[in-house]
Amino acid sequence: MKIAVVGATGLVGTKMIQILKERNFPVTELIPVASEKSVGKEISFNGTKYKVVGMQTAIDMKPAVALFSAGGSTSLEWAPKFAAAGITVIDNSSAWRMDPSKKLTVPEINANELSRHDKIIANPNCSTIQMVVALNPLHKKYNIKRIVVSTYQSVTGTGVKAVDQLMNERKGIKGEMAYAYPIDLNAIPQIDVFTENGYTKEEMKMVNETKKIMGDTIRVTATTVRIPVMGGHSESLNVEFENEFDLNEVRELLKNAAGVVLVDDVKNLKYPMPMDAHDKDDVFVGRLRRDETQEKTLNMWIVADNLRKGAATNAVQIAEYLLNNKLV
Repeated sequence: MKIAVVGATGLVGTKMIQILKERNFPVTELIPVASEKSVGKEISFNGTKYKVVGMQTAIDMKPAVALFSAGGSTSLEWAPKFAAAGITVIDNSSAWRMDPSKKLTVPEINANELSRHDKIIANPNCSTIQMVVALNPLHKKYNIKRIVVSTYQSVTGTGVKAVDQLMNERKGIKGEMAYAYPIDLNAIPQIDVFTENGYTKEEMKMVNETKKIMGDTIRVTATTVRIPVMGGHSESLNVEFENEFDLNEVRELLKNAAGVVLVDDVKNLKYPMPMDAHDKDDVFVGRLRRDETQEKTLNMWIVADNLRKGAATNAVQIAEYLLNNKLV
């Protein structure tokens, strides 16, 4: 099976290639795709070196699946061209997520909605993915009414430039700034640009994508914050349910949920942290406790590696589902 990775030299694209190898995806030929300045570079995969090619060359090589992580404008221009050539695109940008004709897919939740006709499939935002993976088993049982979420997001979500800014600041080196402010020893309550309602685009992504994946009746409000962390994104959730819940039952549901690891033992100071989630595919959940100010409401803490389950792993899992169900 020929697989193209568009944006192969970026943080997420590199991670996609790594995860294809780790999960033994049956790649017969890797087609690394990047911007013109990277064309001709070599990428090693499973002992073979593959040259980076441009977009049209990749289409002409006719991969079965193209994993896109090259930004929204690139996806808007090129994903339809790949799709028109019969190639199934799994896109990691925000370009297609809210398009009503495109599926927004988290395999643990709604992969069964995919069909052979879905030629452009959207990968949700990293913060949304980890939240809905943890909440889906609870929603099925208790029916979520409202979610209040605050995120504490890794600099890796911005890209190499942000990682360099953090490392430069720690060394006292002046360099290119990914953010309007220093990030080391700081927390920046802005991810993406502000919209007219005072929320950032990242916050509105969490609102709108959650509704599309889990149901339009769920009310969501979000505050997203960038912090000087590398391992993954963390989220504090306050979740109000329609139905009463039992904390022990909640723990059992999460223990048995696909893609979830429960780390909830405060007596022994066990709870999820970004350093624990780093380079892992699971969503880690802990700090489970009742909201004592109102009934049927749960507080919880969620951590996941944003480059893996929040992006690359989710995309590869979609490809695995397509392959296993003969949809490509």
